Amino acid sequence: MACQAQSTQQTGTASVARTTVVPGAEQTALYLPALKGKRVGMVVNHTSRIGKTHLVDSLLALGITVKTIFAPEHGFRGEATDGEKISNGRDPRTGVMIASLYGANHKPSPAQMDSLDVVVFDIQDVGCRFYTYISTMHYVMEACAEAKKPLIVLDRPNPNGHYVDGPVLNPKFKSFVGMHPIPVVYGLTEGELAGMINGEGWLGPNKTCSLTVIPVKNYTHQTPYVLPVRPSPNLPNQQAVLLYPSLCFFEGTVVSVGRGTDKQFQVIGSPYTKYGPYEFTPVDKPGAMNPPQEGKLCYGLDLTQAPISKTGLMLDYLFDFYKRATNKSTFFLAGGGFDRLSGTDQLRLQLTAGVSEATIRKSWEPDLATYKTMRQKYLIYR
Repeated sequence: MACQAQSTQQTGTASVARTTVVPGAEQTALYLPALKGKRVGMVVNHTSRIGKTHLVDSLLALGITVKTIFAPEHGFRGEATDGEKISNGRDPRTGVMIASLYGANHKPSPAQMDSLDVVVFDIQDVGCRFYTYISTMHYVMEACAEAKKPLIVLDRPNPNGHYVDGPVLNPKFKSFVGMHPIPVVYGLTEGELAGMINGEGWLGPNKTCSLTVIPVKNYTHQTPYVLPVRPSPNLPNQQAVLLYPSLCFFEGTVVSVGRGTDKQFQVIGSPYTKYGPYEFTPVDKPGAMNPPQEGKLCYGLDLTQAPISKTGLMLDYLFDFYKRATNKSTFFLAGGGFDRLSGTDQLRLQLTAGVSEATIRKSWEPDLATYKTMRQKYLIYR
């Protein structure tokens, strides 16, 4: 049987006034006793902070032995381009060894796990299946299960946690941008998702991670939360974070989402079809090396002030751009990237067949209903 994640959140009635949201990392009294005298591995990046201080610096100052830092996509300091290989090394500020979990190796090795007593995971997520921090969390859970080492997840709010929507991933399309049979927008924090990964047996036969979740205080999935730090180089602000679930589908097409501009995931356009009056040209820049459509003038829309749906994915942009594409046969990039992002080939096939948005959404309903029932078992924030 899968063990239940331990929750240390204080409960209260719905009538109690909400105060400041407090992420798990900031509640040090709840997890420091489990780290004292232990060799600690930390899966962290630039979002892992207590106030303005990095979690690693805070724990070292408190006398905790941080043995290894495991770096996800974008690296420990969060400056690497999407897809860029992360190298091993040492953190120049602390001298702690950094081991990459993005590139050739996605999972801590047995030798690395042997040198640790406990692992801490603290990374800000944005609640989308194709955002790879949750894939990193899966592999860390798997390594902990195999090495019989405990994992502590310091939970953080999900800025897109107030709704559930999109196609549920078909296991045939499993990849690092989609490892679990969950919708595109899955309505869980990382702590809740870790409980689901454990409870549903997704780590593999007879594998269960010894999991403790330090929950967010004063939080529900309906609590608005503006991220204090950009979670990755190409999600620079809250507008981009909220548009990301709907616009990321375009990453599998010829349409640029603004990588290589100052409005990443807030503009969409293509050099091949004049989709709108807004013009932009992606260029090579830090955090967006060799961006799609680099050096080409793109025509499209500026969404920096666009309203955001609070109830579901905004598919109208995708439908409109495909319908108006000058050459539909080249709209989707070769290599199956769109299907991996969608978690299925059905969305692409439905789009190319001219199926209506209403019919496509209806086709998602049975799987979404099953998922929502399963989701209820793992909610910490009711």
